[in-house]
Amino acid sequence: MRSNSARRGSSRFAKKVGEIRPTQLLHSSGVGALIDLPNLSVMVMGLDEWDLTHSTVLTEQRLLAQVKRRLGDQVEQLLMPPAVQEGNGFGNDALGYENLVGVPCSPFPRWMVCPVCKTLAPLSSGLFNLDPKPFAPERSRFVHTNCRAKKPPAVLPVRFMVACEAGHLDDFPWVDFVHRGEKCERPQLRLEEFGVSGEAADVQVKCTNCGSSRRMSAAFGEQGKQFLPYCKGRHPHLRSTQEEGCTGDNGGPHQLKTLLLGASNAWFPAVVSAISIPQTISEIGEIIALNWADLNEVEQLIEIKHIKKSIPLLKKFEDHEVLKAIQDYRARLGDQGFSDADIKAPEWEVLSNPGKVRSTRDFVLSQVAVPGGFEGLIEKVVLVEKMREVRSIIGFSRIDSLEDFALYEEGEIQRLAPLSRTNPKWVPATEVRGEGIFIQFSETRLHDWLQKKAVRELSEEIFQGHCRWRRTRNIDHPEAGFRGMRFVLLHSFAHALMRQFSLECGYTSASIRERIYSAESTEPSGPMAGVLIYTVASDSEGTLGGLVSLGRAASLILHLSQALERARLCSSDPLCSEHHPASDRYTIHAAACHACLFLSETSCECGNRYLDRSVLAETLNRSETAFFSGGEL
Repeated sequence: MRSNSARRGSSRFAKKVGEIRPTQLLHSSGVGALIDLPNLSVMVMGLDEWDLTHSTVLTEQRLLAQVKRRLGDQVEQLLMPPAVQEGNGFGNDALGYENLVGVPCSPFPRWMVCPVCKTLAPLSSGLFNLDPKPFAPERSRFVHTNCRAKKPPAVLPVRFMVACEAGHLDDFPWVDFVHRGEKCERPQLRLEEFGVSGEAADVQVKCTNCGSSRRMSAAFGEQGKQFLPYCKGRHPHLRSTQEEGCTGDNGGPHQLKTLLLGASNAWFPAVVSAISIPQTISEIGEIIALNWADLNEVEQLIEIKHIKKSIPLLKKFEDHEVLKAIQDYRARLGDQGFSDADIKAPEWEVLSNPGKVRSTRDFVLSQVAVPGGFEGLIEKVVLVEKMREVRSIIGFSRIDSLEDFALYEEGEIQRLAPLSRTNPKWVPATEVRGEGIFIQFSETRLHDWLQKKAVRELSEEIFQGHCRWRRTRNIDHPEAGFRGMRFVLLHSFAHALMRQFSLECGYTSASIRERIYSAESTEPSGPMAGVLIYTVASDSEGTLGGLVSLGRAASLILHLSQALERARLCSSDPLCSEHHPASDRYTIHAAACHACLFLSETSCECGNRYLDRSVLAETLNRSETAFFSGGEL
């Protein structure tokens, strides 16, 4: 990660200021996100400024097709973030060329405050100078050179900024705020704090030139709507401002909202992912699929000898065999395109039919027995001993997460902030490897359960909460996008089992993820009812088999029984069990809370919504909606 604040596009001014993992560039610190360093707050810049010299192409045609479907056909590649690879000949010189390899970033907020004299000013004022630390880049800082202190103190970024629901972000309008819109010839600002609470009511901004002052509490809540200006449509990660301004849902600009630096709602990534599954039944076909980024332009036999040097796995095959396999794979891509099919449907076909799948280097399945007592409810248990997942970011939002309901799949792509000034030809992606447990539910029993009167009544309650949540966010067609009770059951089951694994088996809740396969029989992909619980790591070898060992019948029966037992009672009962899905506008869940079903955001597909433990077991408030009734086990 390198800062390039002084002069855009010039590596002469770039300084390394810290390090982050590649996966963080998708889930917590991607394009447009703020990264807190010890003395700095920086924003990851747009794709236009990335140097791709040290990026690696990732091959996953199904995921690339999904990205094209959302961002346009101009997207050509999935690329790993630029990084210096081991053994490339670079030394450890902190002043060397390798120090400039990374992701560009720029200081934000641009306003800084001196902790000694309380001076509040933007970096453009010239009062603050960058003090780089080549051998300890994370300690880089800005200093106030003209401060009254004996040594120039390190200044800190202010902790207030403004954003809107369209994904725009801007510096807090300090001058207009303190002067209440009045004109001041030479504004000189100070940011003062009274007491040690740090509350907005105890923070005051003051102009020493004209004497105007104001407490920061006026920038929040209903007062903030009255005193803050409308959004000007600024994207600091793109160094751009929309010429036509920001347009809200009513045709006018959005009202700005004050955010605190480090707030969790300042950046929500929209991430799409795909599990690499076998695309062909032959060994040579799998090699072609895995290396398609290097083979997609090969058309003549004379090129094969050169290709074999870069892909040694092809050396065992004759040149004409390789060329024929390349042509066949290209033709199949042209016929299918992967663009219209649901990205999860091919994965479901493979996971639910493990006996028909050929094992590959990145994908190994083995079916095991269903735990005793669950035979009528669970159709199949499959151990995913090896798996590879590729993830890509297509945009981000602020204030509200659009990913929670995959709103960008419902024509809401315009609500996402863009990754670049022009339509991107590539998007950042990462690959991780790991293992998992796939559990397929009995379609017959599930169909019977969905027909119960109590289940239909509960479905209507959750549907009301769904509509209220969307109306609050001014989303068109609030009744659309409801996932149904099939998804509620699968989602709640996955959360209960993941919490059980975390409590009893040493896995942290953030290290386990879910992938829900839910579709009605009327949908094009046909009926799907299953969950994949998996853990992955960025290491090339993935994980070490700990989760797979929990999927064997002797162990899984204990964890399933214990997970359902924990679902019966919650330490927050009776409040938890009596929670109505439409009781507030911020959540969509029934009997669920942090004490029983909620998980970390990185583990859940839809932001801890669509959860209800009464669909798993009898609770204090409901007894007729339990899929796993006591008499069945």
